Amino acid sequence: MYTISHQLYLEISERLMSAIGSREFYSGSVSCVCGDVDCKLTCTLIVSHTANDDTEQKATKISKIVPIWWEFHTVIGSQEIINDFSLSELCNIALN
Repeated sequence: MYTISHQLYLEISERLMSAIGSREFYSGSVSCVCGDVDCKLTCTLIVSHTANDDTEQKATKISKIVPIWWEFHTVIGSQEIINDFSLSELCNIALN
């Protein structure tokens, strides 16, 4: 089993938050390479935003993520390896 590191959660979280942007609905994939492991998160999410009053541009901050469907794959070489990915942990990191 492949253990998902905190650093990998951070990397996937950054990519996912960038992909979501200001959308209220997201359906797509983000991926990265971590050493010799290809990682890919494919998901469909409902996203809630709150206004961020700290900026003049009235940016929004993601306040809640509701997963509809997701899967996370880890591949080494051409073989998929079972992993211990947790979408709850990813969302906690992304929202904090």
